[in-house]
Amino acid sequence: MTNVKPDTMQAAVIDGFGGAEMITLRTVPVPAVGPEDILIRVEVAGVASWDVDEREGRYDGAFGFASTFPYILGWDGAGTVAAVGANVRRFKDGDRVYAASMPLPRGGFYAQYAVVAEDHVAPVPDALTMAQAGVMPWDALTALSGLDALALKSGDTLMVFGASGGIGHMAVQLAKRHAVRVLAVASGDDGVALARDLGADAVVDGRKDDVVAAAHAFAPDGRDAALFTAGGAIADRATTAVRDGGRVACPHGVMPQPQVRAGVPLHLYNGDRSTAATTRLNGLIASGPFTVHVARTFALEQIVEAHRVLDTHFVGKLALRLP
Repeated sequence: MTNVKPDTMQAAVIDGFGGAEMITLRTVPVPAVGPEDILIRVEVAGVASWDVDEREGRYDGAFGFASTFPYILGWDGAGTVAAVGANVRRFKDGDRVYAASMPLPRGGFYAQYAVVAEDHVAPVPDALTMAQAGVMPWDALTALSGLDALALKSGDTLMVFGASGGIGHMAVQLAKRHAVRVLAVASGDDGVALARDLGADAVVDGRKDDVVAAAHAFAPDGRDAALFTAGGAIADRATTAVRDGGRVACPHGVMPQPQVRAGVPLHLYNGDRSTAATTRLNGLIASGPFTVHVARTFALEQIVEAHRVLDTHFVGKLALRLP
């Protein structure tokens, strides 16, 4: 390492699975930094729906690691490099970076420091604030991987279902980078306004509009592809608007999974967080205006409130600011 890291840090942890009230603030050891690792002094962490699934124990054992407590949640974040391992070459102390990580086995981003393998760390794009960079990584990389899974071509028609959510509102923008015509299915008046502002060619409110009728009006011969970031009865009806031979993609972890009819393959996929993926993402962000919508920002001591807000309506992402 290039400098001496602190021994302890403040973190939001759980000591068992359950509701938002299980999260408490604690002084815990700073994670060890290996030769391929980067220690990030976290400024902002993303607060996401999958944090709830993890907090409630739905991922227990799913990634090949036993859950250990105290357990630090938080899958992505941004900050400055505090220390680097002996074999790290791409980053140095003080660099502004973001990362998509996994809370197990070494702890997540709901903490003042997080350690991440160099391969999963990227420079913060000049166009983004630290708050935007902190909430962006997994959502943007998952959106980009979904568009790759759909093998989109210029001029294709794409439905983005959940277009006002974290993954969805970034997918709309990345799809437009590919010269794709986008029908955004958003949620609420604020979600419709966000998707429209981000460049969607047409927008419908999935809560009150007839999504299938809107989809047929948008592309009478059927949509070429659809990216689903949420499931349920409305999503299942929306899949019927995809033409025979079209493609549907959905990230692993979306529950319930959308149900597609015969003749329309469903691609389930994971987000790619490799150096190649983040390099490509940063290039796309730099190629034009790119918005990461932060709905609300919470202080570390407000983390329980932030998790409760996850169960309410909002658009974009929630951010956690570390002291």
